Amino acid sequence: MSVGTAPAGGPRVPGEGVPWEGLPVCVAGVGVSGRAAARVLAGLGAAVTAVDVRDDDATRAEAARLEGDRVTVQLGAGAAGSPPAGTELVVTSPGWRPTSPLLLEAERLGVPVWGEVELAWRLRPGGPDAAPWLAVTGTNGKTTTVGMLAAILRAAGLRASEAGNIGTPLVEVVRADPAPDVLAVELSSFQLHWSSSLRALAAVCLNVAPDHLDWHGGLDAYAADKAKVYAGVVRACVYPVDQARCEAMVREADVAEGAVAVGVTLGAPAAGQLGVVEGLLLDRAFGEDRHRSAVELAGVEDVRPAGTHNVGNALAAAALARAAGVPAEAVSAGLRAYVPGGHRISQVAVVRGVAYVDDSKATNGHAAAASLTAYPSVVWVAGGLAKGATFDDVVRQAAPRLRAAVLLGSDRALLAEALARHAPDVPVVEVAVTDTGAMDEVVHRAAALARPGDTVLLAPACASMDMFADYAARGEAFAAAVRRLDAAGTA
Repeated sequence: MSVGTAPAGGPRVPGEGVPWEGLPVCVAGVGVSGRAAARVLAGLGAAVTAVDVRDDDATRAEAARLEGDRVTVQLGAGAAGSPPAGTELVVTSPGWRPTSPLLLEAERLGVPVWGEVELAWRLRPGGPDAAPWLAVTGTNGKTTTVGMLAAILRAAGLRASEAGNIGTPLVEVVRADPAPDVLAVELSSFQLHWSSSLRALAAVCLNVAPDHLDWHGGLDAYAADKAKVYAGVVRACVYPVDQARCEAMVREADVAEGAVAVGVTLGAPAAGQLGVVEGLLLDRAFGEDRHRSAVELAGVEDVRPAGTHNVGNALAAAALARAAGVPAEAVSAGLRAYVPGGHRISQVAVVRGVAYVDDSKATNGHAAAASLTAYPSVVWVAGGLAKGATFDDVVRQAAPRLRAAVLLGSDRALLAEALARHAPDVPVVEVAVTDTGAMDEVVHRAAALARPGDTVLLAPACASMDMFADYAARGEAFAAAVRRLDAAGTA
């Protein structure tokens, strides 16, 4: 691959009087979002070169399909050291770290680097008149909140699409025909890092807890990227009132004239907030007389999956929908229609008086802590890739409700050390097996430690990729092992 050089006369910014036709663009990564970006750009006439450090059979097959769509593809470590000569724009996949050689070289050359989300925002047909975005970020709860939000929007009769860090890539959604009326957009910290012009109609950061610190380089940098969700918000910045860091993000955000701050709380709402009173979700932010009365939105029983943290997610979804003008009655209808995704506090079975619950989606300590609070006596199944996190806080909080812990995965020692410090009387079993039989051993060891009335809870507090393709595969392995245990007990 030729060494990158700055384009003659300096880089141009496409979409600002610069045509896409013939524009040399480098797409970094040929994963789902990279492939979507490459195809859309090639369809606009750009001269697209997609690069990826991977060079395995699956990646080569994807490359061949891209080349059929007029995309040049270069694979292997040598392809990702520098943008191709003359590149005027780099579109990066979210997994590529800012310290990747190609991205650092693009910065040195003065070549703009966009993420797929930034590209999607700039490609919206109709510009300011395009379908508004309702944006959701946070360490935990994003997917659930976006799902609830989309269900509420649809209950209001709107054509709503879920996109971003979930489902169809945004760059495809914004160019769909017919166009959606509104987008419920899940945004990861990676995607926000590479976004600069996004201006949501309303946005929420649900929470901030240590996660992906290896990618961002520290908690402050991670939080700063999350805070970008509020930049330029048009109507409402939604935040949980118990999250001081999120509230500070809202105070510091540079927003559009007339945008308001809307708090959500699990307690009684003040004016300008949504909250809960006697089992009812109430709105004192968007009603006609918010200073003296509240609008009833739904009952706590309408929220699924159950749990206080999901009530908070429902309030955030309701606030975003109300900011978009959705009527109150659509909130309860949407929440009742919402079908939770898999591996989120999902009971697999009750075996000999012990409940087995799959919350494999709890991929960091903050999510695991929320899950642990739902059960009084737990055999905790945890471990995997820590992603630079530590576990003292979650163990300290959970210690009184832990019957035992069964640990697996490459960073299980970090959990074992935190348990030894903060829950020294809790029995801990480490499972060193990493092959396909590992989860059977985990479940059997957990079953031996549990007593009737206990919950064996898979809430790993870690990512899954050390042993499994993703969190879903890990949850499916756990559920399958539980079913085998149940079958063996009833045979």
